[in-house]
Amino acid sequence: MTMYNRVKPEFLSFGAEVRRLRKAAGLNQQALADLVNVTRSYIAQVESGRTRCRREFALRLDRALKSGTTLVEAWDELLESIKSDKYPEFFANFPKAEQSASMLRAYEERVIHGLFQIEDYARVLLNSEDAVKSRMRRQEILDRDPAPAVTVVMDETVLYREVGGKEVMRRQLEHLIDLSYRDKINIQIAPIKYIRNVWATFVIATLPDQRQVVYTAKAYGGETSTSPVEVALVNEAMATLQAEALNASDTRALIRKVIEERWT
Repeated sequence: MTMYNRVKPEFLSFGAEVRRLRKAAGLNQQALADLVNVTRSYIAQVESGRTRCRREFALRLDRALKSGTTLVEAWDELLESIKSDKYPEFFANFPKAEQSASMLRAYEERVIHGLFQIEDYARVLLNSEDAVKSRMRRQEILDRDPAPAVTVVMDETVLYREVGGKEVMRRQLEHLIDLSYRDKINIQIAPIKYIRNVWATFVIATLPDQRQVVYTAKAYGGETSTSPVEVALVNEAMATLQAEALNASDTRALIRKVIEERWT
């Protein structure tokens, strides 16, 4: 078992928040380490979830990052979840589960999956610049070390549905091809057809301790669940989708064909 697999998801979530705030402040790890009088490697351990810092250190981080009480509140939440045997309540917030996940699997039927969107594509879909920046920050998990394994099946129509014009679509689809060559990213296109038991967009986050959280899109917002029955249903839908979808190589070939025929 790797070190990453032994890291508690609560620590990963706290570390992801430290990293987000540090980057928002325009600091590298060494600069933050200097401000709080620790080594750069200690900051790296906190951000990767490999160590549990003291509450006093969370307070120092908040002061250094001018983040109010954000990190000390996250630390208190972390402590409460560790004390309890129940599923940590803060994982009802799916973005936190996503940031902590060792594996993500998703299905998208209308637009390119959020973790794969280029900025100009996302800007057309979202209603504020803050929302665009937030989506770009989410994508930082793809460059995390170790990065989560990510598998996304997308309906074929997302390749043809114009978002932002021809130039944006061409660059977006080229970006998909580039991502598809990464070791831990698997992109598959599902043909335009009825697929049994697939009714909505969803994401399955598998945490380092193998617990799973699912997010299902609804007409108004979405729903996060850890119910074993619901998790099992979504896993079954994902297995069906992967069986029906093109493999990675054929997916790349189709994307190139669509770029050439429609977006060039």
